[in-house]
Amino acid sequence: MKILVLSFLAISVASLSPAADGSSISGNWKIHTSIAGNESDMECTLSQKDNALTGKCTSDRGSFDIAGKVDGNKATFSYKTEYNGTPLTVVYEGTVDAATGIKGSVNVPEFAAAGDFTATQSK
Repeated sequence: MKILVLSFLAISVASLSPAADGSSISGNWKIHTSIAGNESDMECTLSQKDNALTGKCTSDRGSFDIAGKVDGNKATFSYKTEYNGTPLTVVYEGTVDAATGIKGSVNVPEFAAAGDFTATQSK
């Protein structure tokens, strides 16, 4: 019975890890985004504390504060900005892979625009 309880406890603690392998995605990242044929790149500094994700990204369009979360190997984050005076939100949803980085979709709900992104950790 003790082994069963200890096994359950070990599995429960492992499921609380911020990333699938227990690592954090804190650090510097290069993110390439493609939305409706428009390509862009930005440099981000991400900070993960438990499941909360915060940070700052910089591109040729300015600097943005991001907020999001990490749940297992899934990362979601967003930032608010504007385009030609129209406020908009850019939402990223991706899968974290320790070997390749983060890949997923990006959406801009205000313009019903969608695309994809890849993020690689800077060395």
